[in-house]
Amino acid sequence: MQRAVKYIICTFLATVFLTSCGDGVSLQRYYVDNQESKNFITQDIPLSMVDIDKSTFTEEQLEAYNSVNKLNFLGYKSNETDLESYNLEVAKVKTILKDSKYNDLMEFSDKGNKIFVKYVGDDDEADEVIVFGSSEDMGFGIVRILGNNMNPEKMITLIDAFQKANVDENQIQDIMNFFK
Repeated sequence: MQRAVKYIICTFLATVFLTSCGDGVSLQRYYVDNQESKNFITQDIPLSMVDIDKSTFTEEQLEAYNSVNKLNFLGYKSNETDLESYNLEVAKVKTILKDSKYNDLMEFSDKGNKIFVKYVGDDDEADEVIVFGSSEDMGFGIVRILGNNMNPEKMITLIDAFQKANVDENQIQDIMNFFK
């Protein structure tokens, strides 16, 4: 009898442990799995290393900027000979971002490229903000914006400010060279 009880308890604990781990693919797992793969580049960028003129920021933009700690970038470089791999990788990312934990924040086009902005968290505070943009000519990039007390609505204004800002390209030269 004792042996049967031990067996049942061990089976139950193993089931709980294995179920809680899950094997769903997350964006973080996708980063880790591809950080050293062919055609990929990753870069962690502390926001303090990005020199941007904040003098034109509104109070909301400045508050959003100060709530960000770092940016995690993952890029995929496409090439004409292997569009199938590019399309497969884009499909993987889009599948991950369709998960209900990713809330839509905004969508826009920039120079003909579609860009999606999503966030994890609630309407008052985002745990992370994700920017995903793709182009068959160049590839795609995903930026995970990580910080504290990030407000999704204020992050929209910050993204708008970054679009209009003059960012010193020398700071992101490795990324720019990768896509050439």
